[in-house]
Amino acid sequence: MSELGNILGSIWWMIVTLGVLVTFHEFGHFWVARRCGIKVLRFSVGFGKPIKSWYGKDGTEYCVAWIPLGGYVKMLDAREGDVAPEDRPREFTGKPIWQRILVVLAGPVFNLVFAVAAFWAMLVIGKPDFQPLVGDVTQLAAQAGIQRGDRVLSVAGHPVSNWTDLGLDLANAAQAHQPTRLEVRTPTGAVATRVLQLERLPPHPSDQALFEQMGLTPLQHSLPPVVGKVVPGSAAAAAGLQPGDRITSIDGTAIDDWNQLTATTRNLARPDHQLALIVERAGRSLPVSLQPRLTAEPDGSKVWAIGVYAQPKTAKYDTVLRRGPLAAIPAAFGQMWDLTAATVSMLGHMLTGSAALSNLSGPISIAQYAQTSAEMGPAWFLYFLGIISLSLGVMNLLPIPILDGGHLLYYVIELVKGSPLSDRAMATGQYMGMALLVMLMGLAFYNDILRIFS
Repeated sequence: MSELGNILGSIWWMIVTLGVLVTFHEFGHFWVARRCGIKVLRFSVGFGKPIKSWYGKDGTEYCVAWIPLGGYVKMLDAREGDVAPEDRPREFTGKPIWQRILVVLAGPVFNLVFAVAAFWAMLVIGKPDFQPLVGDVTQLAAQAGIQRGDRVLSVAGHPVSNWTDLGLDLANAAQAHQPTRLEVRTPTGAVATRVLQLERLPPHPSDQALFEQMGLTPLQHSLPPVVGKVVPGSAAAAAGLQPGDRITSIDGTAIDDWNQLTATTRNLARPDHQLALIVERAGRSLPVSLQPRLTAEPDGSKVWAIGVYAQPKTAKYDTVLRRGPLAAIPAAFGQMWDLTAATVSMLGHMLTGSAALSNLSGPISIAQYAQTSAEMGPAWFLYFLGIISLSLGVMNLLPIPILDGGHLLYYVIELVKGSPLSDRAMATGQYMGMALLVMLMGLAFYNDILRIFS
């Protein structure tokens, strides 16, 4: 796909994602407000000038606006102007405080309901994934004794059945910077316990570099040590290596994948030393001797290489997360609970400084993830929608004025003191909330741009 196609595709899937989730969120406010007898003046999906608007039989103006980064429900409110006598029973501020709380809570609650529905549909359709099999092992994983071919059964006692579960659990554990117990089944079938010393991770691990720092990669992503291309004039060409040759050992060291081939070559190579390779070709094992050569890398450094490239490989899913329609109901709630706990934990770590603020994503990242998940199939896109809906629900409950959580904070104060906050105090809170929200959005955009150019 062309670069322009990628950009347009990302924008389209972002509009679809936010359009669906914002509409559902605002419909929660709208539906509960109507149930409480409150007059709704406008229901808008998006901000800014309307692309299209119309009036329903209920007298509400329905709008679709140009900026698809949110939406709002405008209710009859005495703080914004005079209210006709006949409309006063349907005015928002005149309603009992418990009804106002229900209206504010409805948006985030509908986001959680949508997340459960998305996870349920995902489970019924079946989400393809990778089994939690370990490939190349380095750094902390190697120090813990984890080996290639191990299957991870649980993380800190929490069972895992695929790499998505494993990634989520390890990301949560990494933020806590504590030793984490993994139960694994070795290739021989034995069950063993390994401890990842995650307290040795850098102070602010980012999601992008987390698995590299832990030293874990999926076995399914490993490239076999099969020659895809021989560089003309290289040591491999001089020794007669051919595309399709499988290198099984170097100087007696067994080779299982391409990364091991590269690392072993660099570790054993030295001037005036011929490496002894065993190569499988057309079902026969052939001995090959060659002298690696120092080769310039793109960054200007020089490394020992024999002059071969790997065969391209596309990792194929080897497991499916699927449940029947009834069994998917508790499983969907379980997914929602686990991801909610992970989101709240991440926010807590970010507030205390133990997690990097670079983990905060903005609209650009959301657009890219939306397109990627859509290309991976409907189950993955539903999973993505569920995560974003859940995140919107949790974020909106933060006690920041201008968000739903900020309004809830006002109502809690009103319950405690027995009267509403003054207009001046609420206006000050709104300005502070707006400033904080702008800073968070600016940080999210900054992180997005860094990801693009890093």
